[in-house]
Parts: sequence; structure tokens; C-alpha cells
Amino acid sequence: MQEGFGLNVFSQDALDRIHNATLEILWYEGIKIQSEEALEIFHGGGCVVDKKNQKVYIPPHVVEDCIRSTPSTVLLAGRDPKNDIVLDGSRVNFCNFSKGVNVVDPYTGAVRPSTKQDEANVAILVDALEQYDLLDVAVEARDIDARTANLECYEAMVSNSTKHSTQSPHSFEEAQTLIDMAAAVAGGKDKLRERPITSSTVCPTSPLSIAPETCEPIITYARNRVPLTVLSMAMAGGTSPVTLAGTLVTHNAEVLSGIVLAQLTNKGTPNMYGSSTTIMDLRLASAAIGCPELGMISAAVCKLAQYYNIPSYVAGT
Repeated sequence: MQEGFGLNVFSQDALDRIHNATLEILWYEGIKIQSEEALEIFHGGGCVVDKKNQKVYIPPHVVEDCIRSTPSTVLLAGRDPKNDIVLDGSRVNFCNFSKGVNVVDPYTGAVRPSTKQDEANVAILVDALEQYDLLDVAVEARDIDARTANLECYEAMVSNSTKHSTQSPHSFEEAQTLIDMAAAVAGGKDKLRERPITSSTVCPTSPLSIAPETCEPIITYARNRVPLTVLSMAMAGGTSPVTLAGTLVTHNAEVLSGIVLAQLTNKGTPNMYGSSTTIMDLRLASAAIGCPELGMISAAVCKLAQYYNIPSYVAGT
């Protein structure tokens, strides 16, 4: 059921065709999985695994079973319960965009590398603005050691905002440390599972590949049963087919393969279906963020997420 203003991008028949094309890709073409532990999880879940070439072929029944085991409603809790949000596919929430590497200094007007203090300042601002429902990682902290930057950014965010905050870890160790930090704030791991005040966003590598830096956080967050967004950043005409229909199919395959990994790791893990997919600017060979096609793709992806009854997390324009 749809509440409020909506956009019907696809007919039911069109959604069925995209889904069936995705199942064909996942079974006949497969996904490149660059993690030994992930390969073992896929193998144990009934997938065909070619370890030599790091390819996983996911049978349609495995994909659909994992879709069914993914919760249709996800709580993203705030440190203050008044800032709790519930994602269920029928309501819209907003957050800031991420993840900048430069900022325009608000006092001097100069463009400079972003810092940990900028992260803290954005957290304070987002916390104060009722239009924002949750806090995403706004910038890279380029003034501190890159090996601890994600951890320090989370410390800056959770110390300066009572809203739900996201992170983007890149390894088993970093993911587990972020979860442990959030658990310390929430009052323990059981409290964190009951009221998850943090979640993770990870990205497959287009086309049709999942690197260790993505596999490891998926496995870690699933084992801890903490919410996780699998978000494709495909570029039509660059890392995915130039047609929007073709891009939607490969995008769908990438996201669903990440969700399958999470569900095979721990059935019932809260997942969100993510997208920052857009088109490539052929003049500059870069991602076009403010283009009409991004809005079209985001609207289409939301309908796919509703088709699967999985909450979505998509880029705006």
C-alpha cells in the first residue's frame, strides 16, 4: 500500500521482467566475490562456487528465499527515542548526503580538505534541523590517520547528534569496532540489537563484483544483527549498460547478491535496498549527480524495493 504522494514507475509486468532478468544474471553470469569467507558462506547456502575464479552462481530459489527472510520493516533508532524512524516502504525520510572530501569553509569561504571537526559540525547541524531524520557520514576526516578515520568520525557523530547515524566500514575489524562503539553508547549488544542506533552502508563494485571491503562488513553486521544497506553506485554508460533498463538489472543483481550474503550469514538480518546509481557524464567521464536520470533511477529502484517488500535507501537529486 502506498501512502501520500507517489510515482508508479513500472507496471507489475515490467517489475516481473526486471526480476526475472536479474535471476538469469545471478545464475548464469554470476557475481565475482573476492572474499574466502564469503565464498564459504555462499557455498554453504546452496550456491555454486568457483573458488579459482572467485565466481558465485546463485540459484533463483536461494535469491527468493533470502528476499523473503529480509524484514519488511526496519527500525533505525536514535539515541533519543523521539528521533526513531521506521522504514517500511511507504514513508519517506531524509538525511544529508555523503561523503565529501572538500568543504567550503563557512567562515573564510575558502575550499579546503574536510576535517573531523567538520564532521562534528554537520552532526550538530543535522541534529538541530527537524527536516533531517538521520545522520549520514557527511565528509572524510582528512586531517587524521586514514586507518582510524571511520572510527573517529563515528565518535564525532554520536557525540554531537541524538539521531540515528550511519557508517561505512571496510573490514571485519573496523566493522566490529564500530558495532562495539555503538553498543557501548546503547548500553550493550543486546540493547543495540533491540534499538540499533547505528547502521552500515556498503557498496558492491560495478559491474557485478563484491570486494573484500564490502563482503567483510556485510558478514560482520549480519552476525551482529545490526541494520545494513547494500547500495550500488553503478554508472550507466560507464560501469553498467548505457540503457537505464540494463543498468537497473545489473544494479538489482549487485544489491540482491549483497542481501543474499547477509541473509545466508544470518537469516532475518535487517537490510535496506540502496542506490546511488546514476549515469556517466560522457564529457567528463564522471558521475552525474544532479541529472534527471538519477531521479528516474532512484524512483525506479524504490519501486523495485517495494516489489521485494524491502525498505529502500536512495540518493536524491
